[in-house]
Amino acid sequence: MPLRRSSSAKLATRRLIAESFRDAAELLARLAAAPGEIAEAGDAMTVALGRGRKIIWFGNGGSATQSQHMAAEFVGRFHQDRRALPSISLTENMASMTAIGNDYAFDRVFVRQLEGLAQPGDVVIGLSTSGNSPNVLKGLRAARSRHLTTIGLTGESGGQMAALCDICVRVPSKVTARIQEAHLAIGHILCALVEAALFGRGATGHAPRGRVARR
Repeated sequence: MPLRRSSSAKLATRRLIAESFRDAAELLARLAAAPGEIAEAGDAMTVALGRGRKIIWFGNGGSATQSQHMAAEFVGRFHQDRRALPSISLTENMASMTAIGNDYAFDRVFVRQLEGLAQPGDVVIGLSTSGNSPNVLKGLRAARSRHLTTIGLTGESGGQMAALCDICVRVPSKVTARIQEAHLAIGHILCALVEAALFGRGATGHAPRGRVARR
């Protein structure tokens, strides 16, 4: 049964929807106007994958699921049918996450996995909307101590993680939802950049517009 709303409530709903889309579009436009760090991140990932290394993602909450999403785009495919690219999310294995959190501490759930899984030449990507998530910070420190390339996706200030990243992509917003939406777009752009660099842009010479929806 449809929810009954007054005229003023309907107007407020439409206004909220319009403002949310407007804010998201304006934020993405600001990122598009200053693409330097995103391009640098794409280059670093392309070099690592071209040398047979892997991309490692990690974060908490929504950033945890976005890490899994991005790893899947590399191992599966994004725009192009091509060979699988090695990429993992440290949030995928719940047995590891809960065992490390229980036996050591939650702020070591990424450090411990990096100690066992990371290899020289890998790229690690930490996601934190605040830039201050303790386990992400410790993961980035561990990665730097192993001379891995560190990339951060964060919010406006960069937080503490900015100083721990070789490349820090700061989304110019303080609103968690808008930052997460931008991180998803940035992750997809990174996939597209890597595919274009490693496998070309197709017979037309133009970047593909995206695969046909199948999921």
